Amino acid sequence: MLADKALQEELNKFAKYVIQQSRSNLSKSDKNDTKALYNSLGYDIELTTKGAELGFSMEQYGEFQDKGVRGKSSSAKAPNSPFRFGSGTGRKGGLTEAMQSYVKRRRIQFKDRKTGRFLSYQSTAFLIARSIYQKGIKPSLFFTKPFVAAFKRLPDDLIEAYSIGLEKDLIKLTKR
Repeated sequence: MLADKALQEELNKFAKYVIQQSRSNLSKSDKNDTKALYNSLGYDIELTTKGAELGFSMEQYGEFQDKGVRGKSSSAKAPNSPFRFGSGTGRKGGLTEAMQSYVKRRRIQFKDRKTGRFLSYQSTAFLIARSIYQKGIKPSLFFTKPFVAAFKRLPDDLIEAYSIGLEKDLIKLTKR
């Protein structure tokens, strides 16, 4: 039916806009280091008997980037986040491993205050990981902001698209 197609087209526009803006936000905020999160952003529309279902997908850590993570000793960076370091649900040493590959990729090395020599990548990664673990990760809202902005105008667009589709269906039926 045309009404279902109009609904699907409108949801398609909505999802494409959210993905495009989310990718743009990732790039602008310098959170697009390996492009893994950028490339993983996607959506799926499924027509059902009751209407349509729209689902978004992304790498698991994308949710942490979007909503932030409270630290073990301080929740100042992400006070409203549902996630927290030190809850016992994450993998042990995962943050340090990720930081090691990050500092090597970005070629980040701290200096020892006493000797003036550069620390190893491993030591630098440990210091950064410990700081993140204790203080948390600030929410970037790279996905939430475009979703909320697009959702505010979605109902009007859906009603208009669905009513046009229904109108065309009725015209087709009356011509028979």
